[in-house]
Amino acid sequence: MKLRFAERVQSIEISGIRKIFEAAGPDSINLGLGQPDFDTPQHIKDAAIEAILEGKTGYTNNTGIPELRSAICKKFEKENGLSYDTDQLIVTAGASEALHIVMQALVGEGDRVLCPDPGFVSYAALATLAGGRPVVPLTPDLHVDVEKAKALMDGARIIVLNSPANPTGAVENKDSVRALVEYANDAGVTVVSDEVYEHFIYGKQHWSAARFGENVITINATSKTYAMTGWRLGYLAAPAEIVAQCVKVHQYCQACATSISQYAALAAYEGDQSPVTMMCDEYKMRRDLFCKGLADLGFSFPVPEGAFYAFVPMKPDLIRRIIENGIIIVPGTAFGVNSPEYARFSYATSRQNLNRALDRIQKVMSE
Repeated sequence: MKLRFAERVQSIEISGIRKIFEAAGPDSINLGLGQPDFDTPQHIKDAAIEAILEGKTGYTNNTGIPELRSAICKKFEKENGLSYDTDQLIVTAGASEALHIVMQALVGEGDRVLCPDPGFVSYAALATLAGGRPVVPLTPDLHVDVEKAKALMDGARIIVLNSPANPTGAVENKDSVRALVEYANDAGVTVVSDEVYEHFIYGKQHWSAARFGENVITINATSKTYAMTGWRLGYLAAPAEIVAQCVKVHQYCQACATSISQYAALAAYEGDQSPVTMMCDEYKMRRDLFCKGLADLGFSFPVPEGAFYAFVPMKPDLIRRIIENGIIIVPGTAFGVNSPEYARFSYATSRQNLNRALDRIQKVMSE
């Protein structure tokens, strides 16, 4: 049987992260997936159960239930200093869908999409699926190279900012975010600000890109903040003109985010926030433990300022041997072309697992 497939799909690969995760042995220590190891807080689960019992299981508005969009607007005002109306929001099936519909709505064939390299695996793939051409390097300390980004921005369609960043753990400072947004606005480039890790920052401050310009799309999700990865609940906020185009794509590919997840997210944003603080404090302790352990083994790398990843310079042969010895890590090649001799370690796992992983790495290095 001879089959034909769209070139835009054939030109991308399945995420390297998933390939490694699915090939891992039963005794492997998972430092690969970017997923909190905490359970969803109980009050959020209770709200979902209540929604089911009350029969709130049908379609919702395309853009999401009004009370959730209102709660997200309040969150933006309180935590980010941003003012959005409810008609400037679309509730999506995770931040992944939000990124997808933005690319589909804004990117034309051959348009340049500036995204960090190394950067989250979806950016370049989604830009390619939309017909775009992704670019943009980081500095040696894993931050966005502002001057190089500005030099590439003229004639581009989108620039993606991700702070705190995956896979690097870097947090961009106020001056860098402002400079990028202001230049992008002058150049007619839309800024897509992925802020899903905003609550996991250690010793620095988060700056939302939309504070510094109007041509900005803010993307976020409950996935990391509330340990709700499987609930698939995200959202985007943008000027009304952008939302009007994005909702067309959302309507035909998704219709609406899962109703039960929306009611759970409502409880997340309106309820007790102490679990978020607890998780952040625990991630910081894990970061300190793991990064000190790697440094003691002779690795030199920027200590992550946010998220829950360490991005560590490492030869490909050592990466291979670590994986073969039962530690799931992700080679830098999964995140672009600029970091072939790096590996990403996720410390979103127990301190016991981190200590076990450090012991195994030490044994591999001594062989």
